Amino acid sequence: MMRLALPDHWVWDSWMADDGTDYHLFFLRASRALQDRERRHYRATIGHATSRDGAQWTLTADALAPSDAPAFDDLATWTGSVVRDTDGLWSMFYTGVSRAENGLRQRIGRATSSDLLTWTKDPDLVLEADGRWYERLGEGSWPDEAWRDPYVFEHAGRWHMLITARANSGDPEGRAVVGHATSEDLSSWHVRPPLSTPAGFGEMEVLQTHVVDGKPILVFSCAPKNTSVHAEHQSGTWIAEGQSLLGPWKITEAANVDTTDLYAVQMRRTRDGTWTTWGFDNGHGPQFGTISSSSRVPLIDTASSTTTH
Repeated sequence: MMRLALPDHWVWDSWMADDGTDYHLFFLRASRALQDRERRHYRATIGHATSRDGAQWTLTADALAPSDAPAFDDLATWTGSVVRDTDGLWSMFYTGVSRAENGLRQRIGRATSSDLLTWTKDPDLVLEADGRWYERLGEGSWPDEAWRDPYVFEHAGRWHMLITARANSGDPEGRAVVGHATSEDLSSWHVRPPLSTPAGFGEMEVLQTHVVDGKPILVFSCAPKNTSVHAEHQSGTWIAEGQSLLGPWKITEAANVDTTDLYAVQMRRTRDGTWTTWGFDNGHGPQFGTISSSSRVPLIDTASSTTTH
């Protein structure tokens, strides 16, 4: 069973890469000396741990930290994803927030690495929300500009990025959409219209798309307080069926998955073809700020089911 707990730091959103020998876990971390867990967001760096088996983890040096000011990421670095191109170069796409805007405007950057250990930020890539389709800071009731959690994958010969975003119209409390950008080479990106329409969620975080048992699905997180969608046992994890990895998805019929206190739940296929799921403890107990998998998380069963709630 997977578990990562640091005695001096909270850890939360995480994502994984596999170099064929080691699994690499990247995660947000912030010092427990802050005392108030809500302060952690604007102190976040991107931590890194490695594992041969995906269960026992060895902490290494942080992967990324905020840049020197002025920069789009000079306050904190947030959630992202890692992919490798055909030449073997790894790219990490991540979220950055700046001091100039008090952390309220989110942008997406890129860093590259040959070994997953030492990362170099790309000064030429800063991807911003396009106001033609997406809500910008101050245009709705949301306290910040949502443009974060880039999830990058290759599909039909092109790179795609799913992004936590909000539409620029509709009910201000339920404008969450699946933001979208495309690239031919991972270096130059083009912001596209969203892949979904508002469906009652205020935000759809840590988006992922997978094919499980031949069925495309969208996995995302949304706290109960940020959605008008009702579920019998409402947790923060949702799954929506789709027609392809790029949708469309039945977000209005999304299944709410009982993941207990785990949030920002991730799915990944392991080397033997099985699926693993994990997230961070977001409850109010002493386990808050730890990453773990759990046999109680029925994510795969829900993804394989044709039943929605």
